[in-house]
Amino acid sequence: MTNTAPSLSDRSVAYGRMADALSHLGDTWRDWPDLAECARAVGLSPHHFQREFTRWAGISPKQYQAALAHAEAGDLLRQGASLLDASYETGLSGPSRLHDLFIAHEGLTPGEAKTGGQGADLVMGEAETPFGTAILVISPRGLCGLGFADDGADAKSGFEHPGYGKQAVKEDFASRYPNASIKEDNNEAARWATRIFEGTEPVPVALYGTPFRRQIWRALLDIPPGETRTYGEVAAAAGQPKAARAAGTAIGANTISWLIPCHRALASDGRLHNYHWGVARKRAMLTFERAHAA
Repeated sequence: MTNTAPSLSDRSVAYGRMADALSHLGDTWRDWPDLAECARAVGLSPHHFQREFTRWAGISPKQYQAALAHAEAGDLLRQGASLLDASYETGLSGPSRLHDLFIAHEGLTPGEAKTGGQGADLVMGEAETPFGTAILVISPRGLCGLGFADDGADAKSGFEHPGYGKQAVKEDFASRYPNASIKEDNNEAARWATRIFEGTEPVPVALYGTPFRRQIWRALLDIPPGETRTYGEVAAAAGQPKAARAAGTAIGANTISWLIPCHRALASDGRLHNYHWGVARKRAMLTFERAHAA
């Protein structure tokens, strides 16, 4: 049987248009725009838009629109997958990817962290993913950085900033390991991206943090795919109910996005703002997870 599943490169190209589509649907769902209007907003024919949106997200534009019509965005996020499971009961496609179950943690030592990676040999590279271009940083112990780049978005702009350009992401990662030897290798990055986004084998993660930060990151892993929690709820789940602000700082310090799912955390007002890799990408990640949740 011929494998017709889209490649990571194809899905990366589709991500840009689908992120715009999710934003458009989120802004206009009360007016119930038809398929032609949604397609026109992202520069595609209705047929192509319907096919590409469904292929990328696993749900149709109409089903996504219907879910938004049942609740305001904040309520939708707070209720998470339970509401969407009911709305999308006949629209799901593809198996659930509970990638969090396959993550193996192997932390950097305090000494390695304090010396800025002195003596460490790291690989940095670009790879295409379902959420656009990713920048990966890999050590002999495992993945130590996973971020996303958006051309033309080098500067943060308020709470709902669009993300960062490739060079800005690379410089940010390099600044965390100023004494390490860093080699660029896009082929190696692509192999790891395939392992992360398509594979089912464990992905070793080399991530150093204080005991408190590790508690917060573990609490993020306990949030079911597609669901969200506020910083306060994450702090409480980590056994630190009065540390909501510190939890937010710990979540922001996570260098391995998607696998350590900081996109599932919200500020106290329940909005999507202030995600390091761009609000559109956070919305896309949550939508993708809800569509594929078991």
